[in-house]
Amino acid sequence: MATANMLMINPLAEAVPEQATEMPVEIALVKAVLEGDREGFGRLYDLYAPLVHGVLLARVPRMEVDDLVQDIFLHAFKKLHTLRDGSAFGPWIAMIARNRAVDYYRRSRETVEITDEMRGTDKQESKAAEILELIRGLPEAYRETLVLRLVEGMTGPEIAERTGLTAASVRVNLHRGMKLLREKLTLTEGV
Repeated sequence: MATANMLMINPLAEAVPEQATEMPVEIALVKAVLEGDREGFGRLYDLYAPLVHGVLLARVPRMEVDDLVQDIFLHAFKKLHTLRDGSAFGPWIAMIARNRAVDYYRRSRETVEITDEMRGTDKQESKAAEILELIRGLPEAYRETLVLRLVEGMTGPEIAERTGLTAASVRVNLHRGMKLLREKLTLTEGV
């Protein structure tokens, strides 16, 4: 009987290696870029620019984000040869973005971000800027996942896949972050 069960399991076990041989797109793209394919880097940019944008948006003034995204991808292109595992491209570039945000504050002088109120834009944009500021006031773990979800429109599984976090961590961060954000929104609306 045990032999019969083992025979039934073997065909399934043989099918797994075939599925495992499929190369994730990040690995293939990193390998192609390292071999000289610049279009492959364009595809990496398309896949990961929202992640980098969200990481930065959670940390630096909005007016600086687009330039920093470009700088980060240029840096990543130059340093791609140092990446040991192509499947780790998402967490790697997210860490570069986090480090660049820290560097931004180390290098920058005292600046004042021009707010929507100063520009005289409509109420909806002003409210969005206010909410973004509230998100930036949350603990770091919640801040990044909330911006990736609410601003960049990524799903929980996409956030997990691209940042290297577990799906459970992303769910917890989103849940707790939304709870804190709701509390802050209630406080500001009640004033």
